[in-house]
Amino acid sequence: MSIPEFDPRDPGFRIRPDFHELTARLRTESPVHEVAPGLKVLSRYEDIREVSRSSERFCNGRGVLVNDPIHDGRSVAGSILHMDPPRHGEWRRVLNRRFTPRAVAPMEARIRELTVRLLEDLPTREPVDLVDGLCAPLPVLAIAELLGIPDADRADFRRWSDAAIAATDGMNDMSDEDAAAMGELSVFIDAHAKAKAADPGDDLVSALVGAEVEGRPMTSGELVIFSLTLLVAGNETTRHLLSGGLIALAEHAEQRAALTADPAGVPLAVEECLRWVTPIHQFARTVVADTTVGDEAVEADDYLVMLYASGNRDEDAFGPTADRFDAARVAPSPNLAFGFGEHLCLGAALARLEGRIVLEEMLARHPDYELAEAPAMAPSSLVHGPTRLPATLG
Repeated sequence: MSIPEFDPRDPGFRIRPDFHELTARLRTESPVHEVAPGLKVLSRYEDIREVSRSSERFCNGRGVLVNDPIHDGRSVAGSILHMDPPRHGEWRRVLNRRFTPRAVAPMEARIRELTVRLLEDLPTREPVDLVDGLCAPLPVLAIAELLGIPDADRADFRRWSDAAIAATDGMNDMSDEDAAAMGELSVFIDAHAKAKAADPGDDLVSALVGAEVEGRPMTSGELVIFSLTLLVAGNETTRHLLSGGLIALAEHAEQRAALTADPAGVPLAVEECLRWVTPIHQFARTVVADTTVGDEAVEADDYLVMLYASGNRDEDAFGPTADRFDAARVAPSPNLAFGFGEHLCLGAALARLEGRIVLEEMLARHPDYELAEAPAMAPSSLVHGPTRLPATLG
């Protein structure tokens, strides 16, 4: 039997009902699979790691999103995600020390306070949308405080962030509403950066305003793009980790009960939620010169789509139970949810912290919460998560 047809550029690819069956076949039968001339999909864990850590053979500068306007020649302006070494390392060092596990640890009390406040505001006698009530606002509030915007309007920030994610599937296909929201976000970030330049504080935007890269200060345009990347990445990935983790535990009530009885297992559960959900489910790289991936030949200029969501279910990396959710899993390999190598997600420690706190507080207050209906997953070529998550808290 031939591999069923699919296109990773299609926003509905990740939510097709046979996604995991399809990617399991790809791992076994066609781990470097050409879906269009010059467009190849990688499904195996080790192949994805190889490409992620070999920046001299597989570059970011010619596109990282599956529908990247830089790759298609529709744009020349990129973000730190599009930078290759040594330039990427210099830009990353501007904020790297602000996101280490030790650096984000002091934020625990504040994130817990925000989480408790959001949970206490949720109704308990009727279904409530956990995306609107908890999973979306918490990351917005956390990253906004880091950016020096403590009075952030979380409804605006969610709308802006959603528009930025919609833009990853093509600016030409965006609604007028999303396009307007992107304009609002750029104007807001630019004004905020100018305010911080005049009156700097101990926040990330102030650090960017005062930083030098490549022997010069950042331009206003570069600062806006860097800040926008932090805002969207710090919001979207964590939002879908939280919602996906709550779905997984609701669907595995015995494991949820075990965690409720012994919350010391929550950090392991967060890692399994990251693996199982894979909030950012694919990224891409361009082949610099003819080479191989695993045992397969790839050619210069090939665009390689790394299916993180497939690598995170690879039996060779996670054992024969890779297709099952196990909140107590001691994984033999690190999951790919935050990428790998040079471009490992800057905010990984913060996302893990938020994930741990939400699971701890949710299980302490509502250990028997139930989904009120099947969650509807949003189509996207980048992120994986529900638009709504109706639940009853009891």
